[in-house]
Amino acid sequence: MTNPLVSLSHARKSFGKTEVLKDISLSVEQGQVVAIIGPSGGGKSTLLRCMTLLETLDGGSLSYGDLAVATDNGSGSVYGGKAVLSQAKTRFGLVFQNFNLFPHYTVLKNVTDAPLSVQKRPKDQVMAQAHELLVKMGLERKENMVPCELSGGQQQRVAIARALALNPDVLFFDEPTSALDPELTKGVLKVIRDLADEHMTMVIVTHEMSFARDVADHIIFMDGGYIVEEGPAEQVINNPQQERTKLFLANYGD
Repeated sequence: MTNPLVSLSHARKSFGKTEVLKDISLSVEQGQVVAIIGPSGGGKSTLLRCMTLLETLDGGSLSYGDLAVATDNGSGSVYGGKAVLSQAKTRFGLVFQNFNLFPHYTVLKNVTDAPLSVQKRPKDQVMAQAHELLVKMGLERKENMVPCELSGGQQQRVAIARALALNPDVLFFDEPTSALDPELTKGVLKVIRDLADEHMTMVIVTHEMSFARDVADHIIFMDGGYIVEEGPAEQVINNPQQERTKLFLANYGD
């Protein structure tokens, strides 16, 4: 039995006196697409930020495959040293809702910068992969443009290419379409669907319910810092068991 690609156990996180994550446990297997849904303020983005090391857990443990990133022996989360954290960061990619591209870098430099300067991979290999990814994202003639010359949907596809250029084990998305209009949303969701068809392991925080149902294998519904319900996508969306889930989905009318 192999380790899950990502495993989170009894995660807790507070900001001041506000407890945002309350005993969250989940695991993500290779090739799985997990969608995290729920109302604003339910803890979804904080959960993602803790899993991608942008925030530290107060309690609980986190591991990437065989790499223990944070452990908890009952007195709170203790993180591994610098080398452990550096290694953990090579195992995932993260796509933000607001793209977070370097505004003064070209599209090509945005995609190739981390593989070259952080991973220190051979330049010819990185460039070949970047051109391949940009073709895949429908951006083959945009290499020399800077982000402000692109539409929001194109910027988000550059952000996805940048994350994939790191060859991550798992890709995290934090509401990848929330800053886009419906037309641009369609293009970005198609890219994510194609990645799912290629069995890319993904964790997606989303407000797109029909997309979550169609693309995810597993859905987690969060509210008030807890996992209220989880299970196969079709079941959670079409036949939720918990009243709170039913109410949330009814309000979406999806």
